[in-house]
Amino acid sequence: MEKVIFDQSAIDRTLKRVAHELLEKNRDFKDVVLVGIKTRGVFLAERLCQLIHEFEGIEVPFLALDVRGYRDDVMREDTVNTERPDMALSEKIVIVVDDVLYTGRTVRAAMEAVLDYGRPRCIQLAVLIDRGHRELPIRADYIGKNIPTSKSEIVSVFLNEIDGEDLVVIKD
Repeated sequence: MEKVIFDQSAIDRTLKRVAHELLEKNRDFKDVVLVGIKTRGVFLAERLCQLIHEFEGIEVPFLALDVRGYRDDVMREDTVNTERPDMALSEKIVIVVDDVLYTGRTVRAAMEAVLDYGRPRCIQLAVLIDRGHRELPIRADYIGKNIPTSKSEIVSVFLNEIDGEDLVVIKD
């Protein structure tokens, strides 16, 4: 069985709220960089950058981050990321963006990757969905929606840029 949690308008409203929260917490955006975790976190981060520009006229630097080579649960040579960002992250406020926060392992990998690119002033986390069930002590600073789930359920995020529609569903 599949249950729709967010449709396109709910995702749009949620991202607008999160963009405002980012602006409220980080008053001076000159040292902020948004880092989207591939794949869907990249598109969410791009949308947040666009919204911040619409609201405040601020151009926020953006970086796409492939964390496969940093995962502790996937150890294969073909997953090593050789891409290097074209910007230094030292002394920046880095806001990592992802679609679903679950065990925390992807975020841990993202933090390790970010630290490879410099020593940021701080790292914050923004997620569209927090479904619980952490295996690591990681929490999001900005949450679109908390969705209590069982471990057997699957939360799927679909984004127009790659899936042709904006939708969040839970499957049993």
